Amino acid sequence: MSAPSSFTDFGARLPAWLAPRERELPGSGRTRLIETTLLVLVGILLAVATVNDVVLQTHVNHRLNADLASWRGYTGHDYKNLSVEQDLYGHSTRDIVCGNTTPGPPKERIQICLVATGPVVDGHRAIKGGWYLPVKSEDLRRYRYGCYGSAKTEGFCPR
Repeated sequence: MSAPSSFTDFGARLPAWLAPRERELPGSGRTRLIETTLLVLVGILLAVATVNDVVLQTHVNHRLNADLASWRGYTGHDYKNLSVEQDLYGHSTRDIVCGNTTPGPPKERIQICLVATGPVVDGHRAIKGGWYLPVKSEDLRRYRYGCYGSAKTEGFCPR
């Protein structure tokens, strides 16, 4: 059975050192072994890195879902439009969840922001503090008021 013509055409267009060979060149078995070993090691490294990244993202998603459930349990409101901000620079698992205190579109009512920390236990995380935000304001330090808990002691709010 002969190879399809497209493969033959493809092989003919390759440079001589890349083109398929009829037989192995003498003395190149060791080089091929080293190249194959290196390719296998790179493949294993990429597979481990991919699995590690997927597991890490799964844990982050689990934690963020727990943050939303914690906000809903703490406030007693079953709102869907909540914002979650992760602490990306502090390398901690402290997240901030904000949502309206009364029903309405996001940022059209006074918001309460809660600081969630610690591990996920039964689908929730510990709420260690928080603050309020005025209507139509961004979550910037200068707009925060009514701080309590760790938000007050850790400098999340203006003095």
